[in-house]
Parts: sequence; C-alpha cells; structure tokens
Amino acid sequence: MLKGIPKIISPELMKILLEMGHGDEIVLADGNFPAAACAKRIIRSDGHGVIKLLEAILKFFPLDHYSEFSASLMKVVEGDAAVPTIWNAFEEVIRTADTDFKSFEMIDRFDFYERSKKAYAIVATSESALYGNIILKKGVVAE
Repeated sequence: MLKGIPKIISPELMKILLEMGHGDEIVLADGNFPAAACAKRIIRSDGHGVIKLLEAILKFFPLDHYSEFSASLMKVVEGDAAVPTIWNAFEEVIRTADTDFKSFEMIDRFDFYERSKKAYAIVATSESALYGNIILKKGVVAE
C-alpha cells in the first residue's frame, strides 16, 4: 500500500496508467458496455461507478491538450433520453481537474465501440447510468 493513491485505483489500473503514453486512450465503461469483447487489455473495477473512478484517475492522469478533444462520449441513440444526467457529472469532474478542458467529442454508438477496440485499455465498472462511458486521451506531464 502507498500513501495518496485512492483505494479505488487497483495496482493493475495504476500500472496501466503508468504504461500509457501521450495520445493513448483509456475507456471507463459502464456495466452495459461490451468491455470484454472490445478490450485489448481489460481492468475489472467491479462494484465501482465511473464518476468516482474518473475523479481518482484525474489526480494523476493529464488530459491531452494537443488534440481537439481529450474526452469522448457515446452519442445518445435516437429515441433514448435527450441528455444523460451522468454527462453533467463527467463535465464537472473534468473541469475541476483540468481548467483547460474545452468540450466532449460525441461519437456514434458503433464508432465508439470500434474506437474502444483501439484503446490502450478498458476499465469495466458496475456503473448503472445509461451512457456512462467515457474515453480519455492521455496528455503529457510538463514539469
């Protein structure tokens, strides 16, 4: 055990975050997401939601400021709720951690799945909110 690392971040997840380089992407997936079918690397985070995990990750994880978008969401499928409430929480958490955050990239459902297949890793959570998936693009640490 180490000081300062939130307990929600498993050793496996911390290893993945450290391995990732500039431009690599990680998916934080809700409980309905086909994580095992899409993942090159899957990290289980059962019993946890995406919001708490996002808060913990952003303590260490710089978002990419060289790309147009550093975070991506799955577009709502026609006929579903207009704006998932979890998106407001995503934005609040990200803006708290990164004051330079601009906006989310919106990706069609099946394009989101294809993009996830190329991600460095997928974190499978027990998030129950619909559209509770987010892709984060890693930036650089400039110290």
